[in-house]
Amino acid sequence: MSRAGTWLKMLGAGIVICVGGPAFVQSIRPTDEELFKRYNPELQRRSLEEGDRRAQEFDDYVNRLKQWSKSDKSIWYAAQEQQEQKRSEAEALRNQAKDEARAQREEMRKELLGGK
Repeated sequence: MSRAGTWLKMLGAGIVICVGGPAFVQSIRPTDEELFKRYNPELQRRSLEEGDRRAQEFDDYVNRLKQWSKSDKSIWYAAQEQQEQKRSEAEALRNQAKDEARAQREEMRKELLGGK
């Protein structure tokens, strides 16, 4: 009986630790509202102001991850390709703006030279 008793004690102790430990941690963990109340007023105000923006950024990120995961490639390669595409688009916009500025300067020069 001593072996069976030892096994039962160990089984009981294991159950108490495996179930009681997480239950204890859950009971002492503060809720989001309690944490928010501990903020100073400036942080509370800033948190309320930026909450919607952060939620939108997170939703956008999750949607991008979903889009990247649909491709056959790894998420990392899909993300890298998208960054390269954005970079090339930004460079094209910069070049277009430079060309427009150059054309405007040429036009202004022609007007100044033609007006004299």
